[in-house]
Amino acid sequence: MTGSSKVEETSGGIMADERRSIIMQIVGSAGRVRVQDLARRFSTSSVTIRNDLNELQKRGLLLRSHGGAIKPDSREYESPFQDRIQAHIEEKRRIGVLAASLIHDGETIILDSGTTTEEIARQIKNRNRLQVITNGVNIANELLGSRGVQTVILGGTLRNDSASIVGRSTEEMLSQFSADKLLMGGAGCDPEFGVSGANLEEAMVNKAMLTIAREVILVADSSKFDKRSMSRIASFAEIHTVISDTAMPAEVQEKIRAFGCNLLLA
Repeated sequence: MTGSSKVEETSGGIMADERRSIIMQIVGSAGRVRVQDLARRFSTSSVTIRNDLNELQKRGLLLRSHGGAIKPDSREYESPFQDRIQAHIEEKRRIGVLAASLIHDGETIILDSGTTTEEIARQIKNRNRLQVITNGVNIANELLGSRGVQTVILGGTLRNDSASIVGRSTEEMLSQFSADKLLMGGAGCDPEFGVSGANLEEAMVNKAMLTIAREVILVADSSKFDKRSMSRIASFAEIHTVISDTAMPAEVQEKIRAFGCNLLLA
């Protein structure tokens, strides 16, 4: 037992502390690391690398993720709602126009409470025979007065930070509906981790939306990709169409298409 532990400590010809120091340098420059890549680099086992990453996480130096680790500040936290409205306005407008072109009269759609979906609401308010289900106070306000759109706003607890309705009653109300399309955003859109949100309650509502929609459309500007937030909502394998902007890096585009998603860039 002692001999085996010593081998693990000095795998690749360096001591554990030196190896962990190098790992932190890589995380600092690249933002993330993979267990398999590190095992090859140091000519050691995956078990040793996982132990290294777990120890570094205990020290608060990185955050463990599926298959590796990321910098603690790589997670996407929720910014104030008014700040999000002002961010990437032109990209959101183009995404909203493109997303609206996929919505047909007579359909029942779900719009979550995001700022990009608010732009979609702005684009469809003059449509006919549309039914919109939403947990967004901002969405309902945008559609207020629209004669051709029937808006169903879900009940529950209001989150002031996101102008959204959340809670168990919101999820239960969703279970009574069926929808043709769900159009949703995400605080983080990492192809490996999936679409994630900064608030657990809101993420649970999004999950409930997923279960009742026949088609799922992710709308997110390119700044959201390769970022992770706290609560995972869905994998990209569960998403049919991704709408973003032309600034999305080519390598991210390839990863998304590999899941079988229809990728549209506005």
